[in-house]
Amino acid sequence: MLEKKEVASMADFMNKSNPLLEKKIQLVWLGQAGFALRYSNILILIDPYLSDYLSRKYKGNIFPHIRLMEPPMKPKELTHVDYVFCSHPHSDHMDPETVTPISQNNPHCRFIVPGPEIEEAVTRGIDRDQIIPAYVYQTINLCEDIKIQPIPAKHEEFKINEANEHSYLGYIFQINNQILYHSGDSVPYDQLPQLLKDYDVTIALMPINGRDKYRMDNGIAGNFKIHEVLDLCRNTTIKSLIVHHFGMFAYNTATKEELEYLENLQDPNLEIIIPKINYIYTI
Repeated sequence: MLEKKEVASMADFMNKSNPLLEKKIQLVWLGQAGFALRYSNILILIDPYLSDYLSRKYKGNIFPHIRLMEPPMKPKELTHVDYVFCSHPHSDHMDPETVTPISQNNPHCRFIVPGPEIEEAVTRGIDRDQIIPAYVYQTINLCEDIKIQPIPAKHEEFKINEANEHSYLGYIFQINNQILYHSGDSVPYDQLPQLLKDYDVTIALMPINGRDKYRMDNGIAGNFKIHEVLDLCRNTTIKSLIVHHFGMFAYNTATKEELEYLENLQDPNLEIIIPKINYIYTI
C-alpha cells in the first residue's frame, strides 16, 4: 500500500527542503500525465504541463483546451529539478512554457526525450546540451539506484522513423528495489503485457481518458479505456495503479461516473489510486 499525505503546498517537495533519509520514493501528481518523483535528493519530473499554453494555441478550435484545474505551481518557481522526462512531443507532455523556464533556471537539469524528437525539444526551448535522447530498450542510468528503460507507446498508432526509432515512449523506472511504469500516452498493444511482466513492474501510472472516433477524427489521439487499464494490471505483475490524464480538459477526460466507479472498486489484488493535487504518495 502506498502512504498518502496531504500538504498545504508542494513548494517544500519541489525545492527538496527535506531530503529523504530513507530509500523511499515519493510521488506527486501535477495534473494531466504529469508527476514529480523524489528519491533521496533527486527530483524527477515526468510530462509536466504547468502552463496555459494549449488554451491559447487552440483558441477558437473545436476543442479549446481550457484548463479545468490550476497549475499546482509556476514553472519559474522550479529551481531544483534534476531530470525531466518527456514521453512524446505533444504539448501537454513537452510544453514549451514549462520546459523553457526549467531549462533556463536549472542548468544542471537533464531532459530525457525520444531520440527522434531532439530538434523538436530544442524548438520548444530546451538547451541542446541538456538533452539525453531516449531509445526503446536502451537503458538510461541516472545513478547507481535509478535506471530507466524506455519502451514503445502506441498513441492510437506507433510513431517510428526510418531508423526504426520511436517518438512515443513509455518509461520503466527501476528505483532501488521498486519498478514503476509511466505509460506516456498509449493504447493497449500486443507486446505490452509481457514487457511489464518481464520487468516485474508493480506500480503503474496510466491514462484513463479513453478514445473514440469523434475525437480521433478531430485530431485528438486517444488512450487506454478504464477497463483496458484494469485488464492490463490484472494480467501482469502490477499491484498498485495510479491513474492520470483526467480532469484537465473537458473534451478529453474520464467522466464523473467513471471516476466514481474506480473510487468504489474493491480489488484485493490491485490498489487503485485516483491522485489529487497537494498529496504526496510514498512508496
